[in-house]
Amino acid sequence: MSNYTKLPAVLLLADGTVFHGKAAGKIGTTTGEICFNTGMTGYQEIFTDPSYYGQIMVATNAHIGNYGINNEEVESEQIQIAGLVCKNYNIQYSRKQADESIQDYFQQQNIVGISDVDTRQLVRHIRDKGAMNAIISSEILDLDELKARLAEAPDMDGLELSSQVSTQETYTFGDENATYRVAVLDLGVKKNILRNFDDRDVFAKVYPAKTSFEEMEKDFAPSGYFISNGPGDPSAMPYAIDTVKKILDTDKPLFGICLGHQLLALANDIPTKKMFNGHRGLNHPVKNVIIDHCEVTSQNHGFGVVQEAVRASDKVEITHVNLNDQSIEGIRVKDKKAFSVQYHPESSPGPHDSRYLFDDFINLMK
Repeated sequence: MSNYTKLPAVLLLADGTVFHGKAAGKIGTTTGEICFNTGMTGYQEIFTDPSYYGQIMVATNAHIGNYGINNEEVESEQIQIAGLVCKNYNIQYSRKQADESIQDYFQQQNIVGISDVDTRQLVRHIRDKGAMNAIISSEILDLDELKARLAEAPDMDGLELSSQVSTQETYTFGDENATYRVAVLDLGVKKNILRNFDDRDVFAKVYPAKTSFEEMEKDFAPSGYFISNGPGDPSAMPYAIDTVKKILDTDKPLFGICLGHQLLALANDIPTKKMFNGHRGLNHPVKNVIIDHCEVTSQNHGFGVVQEAVRASDKVEITHVNLNDQSIEGIRVKDKKAFSVQYHPESSPGPHDSRYLFDDFINLMK
């Protein structure tokens, strides 16, 4: 295990609030939009979820690192979060299947974090004041210098990030002799989404974010299209909105998750908005209004579709509603084989209540 001394560290929020703690991970400085996840487990899947790119993650669970790091349990090739804030940073771990400690993992991937912070106080503050940028440093403790650095960090509103986390090269996933062929527009796709397709006799071809509809259609002639999750502001992605519109024109089956849901809304003239606080956790109750059924869902998003615009639209119908705040969690396009959800049915980590949505997509391709 790496030599590790708990040096002092500082967390400064954009509104001037300061938290003092101890260094976790690499000694350094990092900035990003601060947000919190209420999941009790699954920290490694959260770290590697591309949708968290550019964000400093506050873990509300008291212990992080306690079951170590397993190289199999990743949702992408590297850690995507900009930094970590936690209460207890556990370098010793108890799981035989683990490959290494969280400290070794963070040092290898140059991730800066802060521990020994009162995360309950911090989360209550963010809930009251809303999402904002923040800076963590274990090398600069001078607040004036940190304020100057934080002022240079870009605002998440209007930021296009998907092209930065998307694959640069086309690749395939699954058995090429499978019954169904799905073109995946990778805006930050999670590996477990691809595993769910593979489990359902799908051969997937994954394309870089800015691939045109024409190129995917000509190259692969898919049975259906999938628009993935990902980071950033959906309204800053005209290239992807255009692709979704062209897919809708063909009437081929289309399924969108998270960012894909927001893009399907935008393609139907429904605007999106930055949320005061996003939904991030494994325990968000959602009602399927079509079958009058509740499911517990895994969520991770800081933008959402504008409720009033969805309700007023003559192009789409609402399929799912969040039971905490009544936000729109699912839509389907009238007279098209196209639907989307705001949450994560591949649920890695999280409950499996929503896996049926993958089956719904398969049935549209039959």
